[in-house]
Amino acid sequence: MPAILCPGCQKLISNDVPQCPFCGQKRPGLWGMTAHLRRLGVRTDFPHIITVFCAGLYVLALLIDPSGIFETGGMMGLPLTPSGAASLKLGMTGAAPVFYYGHWWTVITAIYLHGGLLHIFFNMMWVRQLGPLVGQLFGPFRLFIIFTVSGITGFVASAFMGNAYTLGASGSIFGLLAAAIVYGRQQGSSLFTRQFLQWAVIMFIFGLFVGGIDNWAHAGGFAGGYVTAYAFSRSSGEGEGLGTYVLAAGCILLTLLSFALQFLAAISI
Repeated sequence: MPAILCPGCQKLISNDVPQCPFCGQKRPGLWGMTAHLRRLGVRTDFPHIITVFCAGLYVLALLIDPSGIFETGGMMGLPLTPSGAASLKLGMTGAAPVFYYGHWWTVITAIYLHGGLLHIFFNMMWVRQLGPLVGQLFGPFRLFIIFTVSGITGFVASAFMGNAYTLGASGSIFGLLAAAIVYGRQQGSSLFTRQFLQWAVIMFIFGLFVGGIDNWAHAGGFAGGYVTAYAFSRSSGEGEGLGTYVLAAGCILLTLLSFALQFLAAISI
């Protein structure tokens, strides 16, 4: 049988084993499907998928309204700043889209949208740094669940606090920071916990002094990530199982549905 790397411990195992003999990961080969998917080039590298998806939507926003290619804006007045109209068409969220227009799904679509060159650069840098770590600690599918739930709770908090328009993956990133903190506390590693807690505090304080940063989304994302990671940590010794796969599939389908609803809303305007 084909061999794969276990998504839980990254050790070489058979594709069809019911449980990883090293870390206890349940169905690491997804009932034998992993090897077939990899032949088609499909990977469960969610940080890479998120980065590519965000970059694609960023370029699409610029193509929808090319004036943003040369117009300066955002942090440090750099060019390549998607216009508000283009971002709104693609699913920017906030109190106005959610409560006035009734576009509840934008709390998901807005996770993958960014308002400027530095905005997407720094957010994707954090995704590429924290994503593999949280995926290694909790599992790749739990990583995506934490990322999605944190983004939603962040934007829900922001909308309820009255922020009219907002977008970006930073709420989800704060959720990943919270997940790392949960793991450190569970393992009794004060050094590990303190490092990620310091990063979260520094980033939150930075948002207080720099205009245009949605700290309510950061706080809501941190809370959502912490609660979700804590729920997973209660069964972390069991590895990812069928329940995790179902939840992750639900997050993927809900994300696709949200963009489909946004597309329908955009063409009806």
